Amino acid sequence: FEIPEYVRNGREPVQIISSGPDSKSEEIRDNYMRLIHKARHHIYLQTPYFVPDDCILEALRIAAKSGVDVRIMTPGVPDKKMVFLLTQSYYAQLIEAGVKIYEYQPGFLHAKSFVCDDEIAVVGTINLDYRSLYLHFECAAWLYKCSAVAQVKEDMTETFSVCKEITLDVCRRQNVLQRGMQSLSLIHI
Repeated sequence: FEIPEYVRNGREPVQIISSGPDSKSEEIRDNYMRLIHKARHHIYLQTPYFVPDDCILEALRIAAKSGVDVRIMTPGVPDKKMVFLLTQSYYAQLIEAGVKIYEYQPGFLHAKSFVCDDEIAVVGTINLDYRSLYLHFECAAWLYKCSAVAQVKEDMTETFSVCKEITLDVCRRQNVLQRGMQSLSLIHI
């Protein structure tokens, strides 16, 4: 991932990227796709709402199958039950591909951040869902090869320690009603 020349002038390379329904392209989504495809070591992401489009979902699965350490942190305590069920409906297929899923246990997780290969971090308003990527006005700071990237990663790593890792066994032990609600929630996207 190349750092744009005009960003290199400061001590800490940062770029603000925004998008919204008035944008001619999906800048944020496209840049996330670029990061996922270029990752070689790890991708850590935190999002309260994880409802990816098919391309992002497949890119995360391919990255994990390629040996990239992909970790996704979502809330263990939801604020919107239907979105929580929808988020959980993606777990099994991601875990089967090698993605590690964590649910934050102390409360609702509202962090929206992304770290890739200790080189790039993203912190902003972006949820990893259709609404944020296509319909809402969103904005984030993209941090390039600077000390803040390590700080974001350190915060995420510490937060993993208060999460519950979700396994395939956990997914399979969900009751029939919960799995049915997850299936129904997929119809609405």
